[in-house]
Amino acid sequence: DTWWRSKIRQDRKDRSVVQVQLEVAVVLAAGEGTRMKSQTPKVLHQIAGRTIIEHLLTEVHALSPKELRIVIGSGRELVEPHLKEVSPNSKIVIQEERNGTGHATQIALADLSRKGTVLILAGDTPLLKGATLKEFIESHHANKSVASVLTAELPDPTGYGRIVRDSDGAIEAIVEERDATEDLKLIDEINTGVYLFDIETLKEHVKKLKKNNAQGELYLTDVIKEIKDSGAKAMAILALDFTEILGINDRVQLADAAALMRDRINERHMLNGVTIIDPTTTWIDATVEIESDVTIYPGSWLVGKTKIGKKSVIGPRTTIKDCLVKEAASIVESNVTGAEIGCCANVGPFTFIRAGTKLADYAKVGAYVEIKNSSIGDGTKVPHLSYIGDAEIGSGTNIGAATVVVNYDGVDKHKTKIGNDVRIGSDTMLVAPVEIGDGAYTAAGSVITDDIPAGAMGVARGKQRNILGWVLRKRSGTKSAESARRAGATEN
Repeated sequence: DTWWRSKIRQDRKDRSVVQVQLEVAVVLAAGEGTRMKSQTPKVLHQIAGRTIIEHLLTEVHALSPKELRIVIGSGRELVEPHLKEVSPNSKIVIQEERNGTGHATQIALADLSRKGTVLILAGDTPLLKGATLKEFIESHHANKSVASVLTAELPDPTGYGRIVRDSDGAIEAIVEERDATEDLKLIDEINTGVYLFDIETLKEHVKKLKKNNAQGELYLTDVIKEIKDSGAKAMAILALDFTEILGINDRVQLADAAALMRDRINERHMLNGVTIIDPTTTWIDATVEIESDVTIYPGSWLVGKTKIGKKSVIGPRTTIKDCLVKEAASIVESNVTGAEIGCCANVGPFTFIRAGTKLADYAKVGAYVEIKNSSIGDGTKVPHLSYIGDAEIGSGTNIGAATVVVNYDGVDKHKTKIGNDVRIGSDTMLVAPVEIGDGAYTAAGSVITDDIPAGAMGVARGKQRNILGWVLRKRSGTKSAESARRAGATEN
């Protein structure tokens, strides 16, 4: 490190925390995003359960700015409704013609009457943390700066504007890569696109911007030089973790950012007492809640508004979306969506549980079972090879292998009710609507079309008859016939 980088770090340790109210935050999200090669606007692509811009806005909201403005342009018909959902109190500013960050800032500030500090940042930086922004704001005010730029040192700074400092370590200029000389391209400290300005000073200088650059656009970075030339104080403040500022311009960078977010989320859960056997193959959305002493095995994906109770075991190779999983449940090699899994319940392997399903405490749903929009009572077992749809099953019941609840007649869905302590024989078809009373049985292989009273046995199958000598007569010369003859069978 040069002496001034060391000094910046030491100043952060020495200074007292400055509590500052942020007047305005401006998010620039009007870009075309052409390198994404997508019909979806760039900022609406998802990482860990949130859109790119939603991740950023979540961190900005934590700063509690008095006003938040978001500049949009490309894909506004999709972006605007999303912003109204995730940031309903923000003001949407439309940039009809994209003429650079300077132009976007001009229109964002056009009718702004507030005084104080404005934070400006790009909408495609989902990894930026609120804690970093808070420290940036505190440093800006501790330095009594008119303008500050958040910078970072990248292993490969290609594509980013370079920070040029003077001999005292203060910022001298920001040079975009297209306009940089070969010597300037060797600088590894880059502009992150995150700025703080005194509002009145910014409004004064941003209206003077000119398109004297290779892109023919208005650069917000040129305001820094104007402020510096006017004799006011402009500072560059170094971010300690360069990964936070990485922007997204294509699908490769999207995947890189997703992996970084995955690692960050997994680390947080592990530090909170969750065991993740293989963090590199475990993907958890930012919206998921997990209690302590949960164990997650490799290849698992926890999505949406999922909540996992303490001491549960998840995976391997399990997907859980928008589910409530209660304490000490186990879900192994299964796909579960929109369901509630009770305490100590067991699911899997190779189970598909669909929306609207509720498993009570100690319920078991075994291998190759599909359940949809059904409630399974305390201690009830659906061990294997069954389909349960639109059913209500009581407690202590056992559903035999290959049972099918025939809930759909080709037009409408119908309800099946199965009571407590019922025994459904293997290969039973329950043709809804039908009700099985408490303690009732069904004979294996039955097709049940009528209600079965409590304590009764439902039998609905043809009586078996044996046709003696059939194999010898109809399959003469086969191995079956030879074996039958040796066993004493005759044609009569």
